[in-house]
Amino acid sequence: MRLVFVIPAYNEEAMIGQCLDAVMAEIKRSGHAADVVVVDNASTDKTGEIAASYPGVRVVKEMNKGLVHARHAGFVASERYDLVANIDADTMVPEGWLTTVFDEFDKHPELVCVSGPYHYYDLNRRQLALVEVFYAFTYFTYILSRFILRVGSVIHGGNFVFRREAWEQTGGYDRSITFYGEDTDVAVRLSKIGPVKWTHKLRMNTSGRRIEKEGIIRTGLVYAKNFFSMTFRGKPATVDYQDIRE
Repeated sequence: MRLVFVIPAYNEEAMIGQCLDAVMAEIKRSGHAADVVVVDNASTDKTGEIAASYPGVRVVKEMNKGLVHARHAGFVASERYDLVANIDADTMVPEGWLTTVFDEFDKHPELVCVSGPYHYYDLNRRQLALVEVFYAFTYFTYILSRFILRVGSVIHGGNFVFRREAWEQTGGYDRSITFYGEDTDVAVRLSKIGPVKWTHKLRMNTSGRRIEKEGIIRTGLVYAKNFFSMTFRGKPATVDYQDIRE
């Protein structure tokens, strides 16, 4: 199986370098075949220039600003790959991440997608403790939605990998979604094709900048509200969102 990283990036000159450093280090460490596509999503800074300076990184421009537009552009540009790893420009792939991904798909041929939680490397202990409470609720929600109600699953938007063939069967991204709910939409529609797994074994390092700016309780509630709205109503509850940058 060949894997490609798709990384949407809007004005991420402060973060894209460390993101790509981590991706390249993990590809080299793992020994797995993997390539990288960065989607410069209407940036007005040096995001695209920095990304293009990395050997082997392909930069695709998408002038329709929005996360889902960027993910779609990256998917279209990576048609030669069996697995598409969707991460964000403020994430840093930890050691062992690719090994876990390939192990999951090798051991479970029926699996169409795998995702996992974040580790917020820049939050304090109190904040991290509250995040773990949120993830306990998230895991319960995963079990409920996937195995009991069978209405979907749980995906973290900056930390999921799906099979290209399965995603093509869903019809692709719903580009009417602006921000919130895009990952839940992916989970619900992929769940109709095959198993979508959420596992603590696939943790992703990421910035807690949104939590710092908007507050951990508010952030958790907004994401939870949109998860349930997408799962049971088929549309997000929140349309407006704030771009959070350094």
